[in-house]
Amino acid sequence: MSAALEHLRALLREEGGLIATLISPGSHSGGEPLSAAPASPAGVAARGPRTRTRGAEYELLVEAIYEGYLLHYGRPRLVRAEEADLRLLAGDRLYAIGLARLVALGDTLAVAELADTISLSSLAHGAGAQNLAEAVWEAGGRAVGWGPSERHERAKQLVLEGDPGALEAMRTSAQES
Repeated sequence: MSAALEHLRALLREEGGLIATLISPGSHSGGEPLSAAPASPAGVAARGPRTRTRGAEYELLVEAIYEGYLLHYGRPRLVRAEEADLRLLAGDRLYAIGLARLVALGDTLAVAELADTISLSSLAHGAGAQNLAEAVWEAGGRAVGWGPSERHERAKQLVLEGDPGALEAMRTSAQES
């Protein structure tokens, strides 16, 4: 398990309350090893030129937001909530934890980018496009670390329009150098 996920686990336990009772005791909450969990965009976001001086903090906050997303749409890695309503509430709490930490850093560009990432991945899931949602997260992590490009902004617009080229545009955006 990454240091950022371990730090998030400790942070959630420290916070106490309901969310602390939902922390899984060991590996991925689906019972499989964490290495089988979806790759996180947090490491990419933390390595970018915009974020690397505070890389550990960015990795932690993106991990929190991504775990919230996984609670809503995927297989979370740290938080175990069997009931759908509880999964949504826990996911929203993790979104709030990550975004609050980001706001405290004063990085409004990253706040906007992660808000777009959350919204666009939600749209992709609503359309039954899991691969697109994953590409949105990959590109979103990159945009947090490197800043959004014109190509990335265009890819986001294609997702909003439901354009069939959105998936390839997002994948290309995530690979920009």
